[in-house]
Amino acid sequence: MLNRREITTILISSLILGFIISLVETWQIFLYSLLLIFLVILVNVFAKKVAGFYLESDIEIGLWEIRRMGLFHFFNVSPKKTHPSQELKRPFPAGLFFPIVLKVITLGFFNWLACLTFEVKPRIYRAAKKHGLYKYSEMTEWHIGLIAAAGVFANLVFAIIGYFVGYGDFARLSIYFAFFSIIPLSDLDGNKIFFGSIILWSFLSALVLIGLGYAFFLI
Repeated sequence: MLNRREITTILISSLILGFIISLVETWQIFLYSLLLIFLVILVNVFAKKVAGFYLESDIEIGLWEIRRMGLFHFFNVSPKKTHPSQELKRPFPAGLFFPIVLKVITLGFFNWLACLTFEVKPRIYRAAKKHGLYKYSEMTEWHIGLIAAAGVFANLVFAIIGYFVGYGDFARLSIYFAFFSIIPLSDLDGNKIFFGSIILWSFLSALVLIGLGYAFFLI
């Protein structure tokens, strides 16, 4: 289900996030943090892969990148015209830049966990059965939002499971990752959910915020 590029991206992202979470206080803490964030990411990724499969599409996980300059593009609000000067010669690796820079400027207080995104490609034979005939159907923003939402929901479910089996750190990290996965920014999952269905985004946001409060006070 994962190609080499996706595996490489997930491993690099896990290393970066494991580093900023642990600050490599000791190798044991670093490896422990690396394992936790790797498992949290895998849960999110495989849930989206499964959702994509049932929606007759293939999704490819990639690093969050910014390809155009300006706040319009950063917040995923497209202006009527894009000037050629706004196009970056090379995509900016925001997924690697933001976690490290925000960790530094907040003096180690803030951990930014959003570093991955995904692209959706409908399968050639994706079809909708209608009156005994098959008709090709494009992926809509609703479908893409559902795929992104599957990752958030899976993280929340596994956070509950982790809590009840005694893995509080995994549960807490799963909820934190879910929180960053609903931020409606750029090409991140939260924006896909938001534009797919604001009702679904609001529902998931409420669940995540409840989970955050629970994790902060009880886990």
